[in-house]
Amino acid sequence: MMGSTVFDSFLFRDAFGTAAMREVFSDSGFVERIVRAEVALAGAEATVGVIPRPAAMLIAERADATRLDHDRLRRDTENVGYPILPVVTQLVEQCGDAGRYIHWGATTQDIMDTATVLQCADGLDLISASLDRVRTALRRMAAEHIDTVAAGRTHLQQAVPITFGYRVAVWLSALDRHAERLLEVRARDLMVQFGGAAGTLASLGGGTEGTAIRAALADELGLRDPEITWHVARDGLVAIVGLLASIGGSIGKIALDISIMCADEFGEVAEPFVPGRGASSTMPQKRNPISSELMIAAAKLLRDKSAAMLDAMMQDFERATGPWQVEWAALPEAFLLLSSSLHQADFVLSGLQVDTARMRSNLELSHGLIVAEAVMMALAPMLGRHEAHHAVYEACRRAIDAGTDLAGELQRHAEIAARLGTDKIEALCDPTGYLGSARRMTQAVLDRDVTTPASWNAPSSGSARRPAREDAASR
Repeated sequence: MMGSTVFDSFLFRDAFGTAAMREVFSDSGFVERIVRAEVALAGAEATVGVIPRPAAMLIAERADATRLDHDRLRRDTENVGYPILPVVTQLVEQCGDAGRYIHWGATTQDIMDTATVLQCADGLDLISASLDRVRTALRRMAAEHIDTVAAGRTHLQQAVPITFGYRVAVWLSALDRHAERLLEVRARDLMVQFGGAAGTLASLGGGTEGTAIRAALADELGLRDPEITWHVARDGLVAIVGLLASIGGSIGKIALDISIMCADEFGEVAEPFVPGRGASSTMPQKRNPISSELMIAAAKLLRDKSAAMLDAMMQDFERATGPWQVEWAALPEAFLLLSSSLHQADFVLSGLQVDTARMRSNLELSHGLIVAEAVMMALAPMLGRHEAHHAVYEACRRAIDAGTDLAGELQRHAEIAARLGTDKIEALCDPTGYLGSARRMTQAVLDRDVTTPASWNAPSSGSARRPAREDAASR
């Protein structure tokens, strides 16, 4: 079957997703997690004593997602509107007499939400690993170029000197914070869902059995046990997709900087060379920054996915009429988009070609104007800041009008020359002498270690991670 969107297109799917992430959010991946949730529910209910242990063991032995009839599932899902009843029907058939205990006390949304959260957990594993690779590449680049002087730019004009390592460290600092947010979102938002018809677990009586089952189910699947059913409180999934969009935005910012620096007029960096990559059909000289363009496109599309999830938060009463289905489209696509963006970023940043000589020559384009602030601040204690600004502004204006360099105009300015002297003016006009705390701040980012806390561990079943059972405030 031919694809109809960039996500399933044989032409574009690897530009807007990765094979690993497509597997997590594939139909078969979703159905497998539905079955996993149903088996885990039976096990949890047996642990609490609600269903017989032999029945739960038989369900675990016989429930097999690979033996489900997919064509039948598709037809029944189209008719019912949800896939859970069709899956449960076939699981009951697989499990014989024990099948009567499948889906005990649960509702459709319990299992679908739990399966979705399991997908999110596995998707976040892939995102975290990709983000770590990108951060490693940036950390290496920032360290290598910690003293590489370059033009700092504001409003696309040269402002003051910086180092390229500083620019990279700014990129890295945002991604380091995102790594921390990924840890937080795991602990808070990867929640099991089990509430029954309207969330009250009434079908399991008024005692403690219902919440005990929910706790055992959460433990079995490596998910958080929430205090209350979240059928219509969708903030957890919204937070996850919002974070994906935010990471995508930070990657998009890096891509925008790189794509501009790749322009012939800048020429300071180039994406890794691969024969034919980024080529034009008519202009043989072209080497377009195609990976950066894909990262920027992903950032823009991720914003829409986050907006859709926010819109879907407005759900009526105890079970919504429509917003839930919005998540089915927005959430998988958000994971796919960010997986692609991080993949492209890893490719670019691991092999980015940096032209340090061009960076240095670009500093000379302004004929010294880039250090005008340095001169002004040196004069300020003598003339006052306002007067110093006015004097240097006049020197800059003359340099621009005459096409001369700032140092020469400063020498010709009687008061400035008298106050500073030739040697001081020459020193102030050296861009390497006006870098402020760029090196110190870059090193501070490099010294910061964002790693997984020791309290995090992988559960014995499933691939989701969970925090150790301790109060969040103690972490």
